[in-house]
Amino acid sequence: MYNWEQVRDKVNAFVDNLKFEREPLELYKPIRYTLAQSGKRVRPVLCLMAYNLYKDTIDEALYPAVAMETYHNYTLIHDDVMDRADIRRGKPTVCAKWGDTTAILSGDTMLLLAYEFLAANAPADKLPQMLALFTETAKEVSDGQQYDLDFEKRSDVTEQEYMEMIRLKTSVLIAASLKMGGLVAGASESDLENLYAYGETMGLAFQLQDDLLDVYGDVEIFGKKIGGDIRCNKKTFLLIKTMELASPAQLAEINGWISNPACDDDAKVAYFTSLYTSLGVKDICEKRICELFAKCDAFIDNLSVSPERKANLKAFADSLLNRNL
Repeated sequence: MYNWEQVRDKVNAFVDNLKFEREPLELYKPIRYTLAQSGKRVRPVLCLMAYNLYKDTIDEALYPAVAMETYHNYTLIHDDVMDRADIRRGKPTVCAKWGDTTAILSGDTMLLLAYEFLAANAPADKLPQMLALFTETAKEVSDGQQYDLDFEKRSDVTEQEYMEMIRLKTSVLIAASLKMGGLVAGASESDLENLYAYGETMGLAFQLQDDLLDVYGDVEIFGKKIGGDIRCNKKTFLLIKTMELASPAQLAEINGWISNPACDDDAKVAYFTSLYTSLGVKDICEKRICELFAKCDAFIDNLSVSPERKANLKAFADSLLNRNL
């Protein structure tokens, strides 16, 4: 059995050895640049740890795991173009470094590479299910991204709508990564359902943490500019709860900031940060994150493997709670 740090190290070594020798070089440099920025490698680590629940080695599942990571990074490249983001993981984004056109094209190529990695050395009897899971997940992520963009133009987004949006945009890929590992390992249908539900619930908590860290994180640790969601008028859990709790006067002031494209961004971030804290929204969000993480244990407990084999997966989930990256 491998702990999550050992799994991450295997993923990093595998990614480092990937060859991108195809020309034109300017298309593949951003891909290498993006994949080299590792972090915790949440999705491939989860994929491999799910596989490791049933198998003693993990090398056989490295390609599908890296397919999930490559697809995830493709979405980040395109997200940064749409969000006009200039920092990702503490470094310039692809669009800031190479421009929007190259970012879009390199991102598109990463999507194709993800499919290529998924199919590489895949068991013939599992490949149709793997492709179906991957493709449906990719469509759902796009659905979630469109909802996210749509919500920027609305002032009446509900908490329920928001949670469904982040389920699609974030949770389903984490859930699919776990299910992919179990699928390749030959897990039972019941275990695959529990792995997916575990990842889906974890993904909700993970995104709420992102909402929180975007406001209260340390830019040196979080790896991107603080307050990006506020600057872009994104409807996050924090903003939605604030609009629910705000007085009429506060709500008018909130709408004034949101509707003013010429306002000072730093002042806007400072205003909303102070408001989130004073209304107790930061505490509400932290409590919701803890509740979601607590729900994850039930799905792991239902898996038909020994507690010893589940321990490393639980430890990784614990490491994600109160994360700084």
